[in-house]
Amino acid sequence: MRVVGRRNEREITFHASGEALKEVARLIETSIRLSGGGSTFIPKGVYRFRTHEEADRQRAQCLAAGMAALASERAGR
Repeated sequence: MRVVGRRNEREITFHASGEALKEVARLIETSIRLSGGGSTFIPKGVYRFRTHEEADRQRAQCLAAGMAALASERAGR
């Protein structure tokens, strides 16, 4: 087995250090930015569907449209 890098496990405490809080804040900001800014790509509102398949289809269409818009925005188009 090949080991690449080394991770230092932090001790679990009741009071987080300022450095640990900054690291977590950076992680959260990065994950939000990579995922598209926290958007679910589904417009706000109340939706009523007759079947689960219809709901899944609408969710997939909104997700695809949102991902396409995000990719276009990131490409500068």
